[in-house]
Amino acid sequence: MPSGPTCSMNMLWNTQVEDTCIVFRSWHISSTTAFVFSCLVVVGLGVLYEWLRAAQRTLDRRIAAALRAQGKGKAAARGGAGGAVSGRSTPEFESEEAALLTGSLVPKARIGTPLPFSARLSRAVLYGASVFLSFFLMLIFMTYNAYLILATVVGAALGHYIFGSHMDVDAVLAGGVDSKGMACH
Repeated sequence: MPSGPTCSMNMLWNTQVEDTCIVFRSWHISSTTAFVFSCLVVVGLGVLYEWLRAAQRTLDRRIAAALRAQGKGKAAARGGAGGAVSGRSTPEFESEEAALLTGSLVPKARIGTPLPFSARLSRAVLYGASVFLSFFLMLIFMTYNAYLILATVVGAALGHYIFGSHMDVDAVLAGGVDSKGMACH
């Protein structure tokens, strides 16, 4: 029975370089050069994850602008972009109030504007890709290898620096910043 190089699985913090396997048995590190290259790939995956998040926000803005141009959305329903909507007159509040008064559950109406199939599909593809990549980065992180953990964090920070160069100050102050969804890092 041939005994070649084997994958070393560590469940504790480690700094092992050779015989480290990253997620797959086929991603087996056999030299320091291969390990450095793998760390650079992990940094690239972190940057890619942040690009996906930025792409999701950009796509959502484009879809929202297209829907508004078609006369859809809250601003169109109010007859313009002015004025804030009082929380007491919204259907959600009335539904919650009725449930509290009667003790029965009232199904909540869907909030928002229905999206066309192509918009839903493109949003779903970007979301699925970002969830997959976030879980993949989590698996890399779970090698407990200090260098791979550092590469993951550096990639995320570098990607956030590159793709997070603008902020919607009003949305942040209103508490409407984007959520990370199912992101693992």
